[in-house]
Amino acid sequence: MDNSFSRSFTDLECWQKAHEFVKAVYKVTKLFPADELYGLTSQFRRAAVSIAANICEGYKKISKADKLRFLNIAQGSLEECRYYMLLSLDIEYIDQTTFSFLEYLINGASWKLNGYAKGINNNVGIID
Repeated sequence: MDNSFSRSFTDLECWQKAHEFVKAVYKVTKLFPADELYGLTSQFRRAAVSIAANICEGYKKISKADKLRFLNIAQGSLEECRYYMLLSLDIEYIDQTTFSFLEYLINGASWKLNGYAKGINNNVGIID
């Protein structure tokens, strides 16, 4: 779904998936050691929020180039989160089950975000 069919960024499936991922990251990182509050916990949360926030910001941009720039920032934050997931698993802050759940959520967000960006790039349903 894109701007020509949606009333709000909350209608975008890529934002919905990203928001679900953010909520899961907050829940998971509550269990991280207290001494990580200003370290990995903070970085992981900020990167996750950045995915959804940049989708929101790009949603209201008028030009295709501006929209795609913010979606590309969101994609970068998404990849950053993939690293934090791997690190969290490797240092045993999360188990394989939690990692797999986060991976499922982030893959869904990534797939929808890539599709949305591709649609904008190809002018599918976009009114500039």
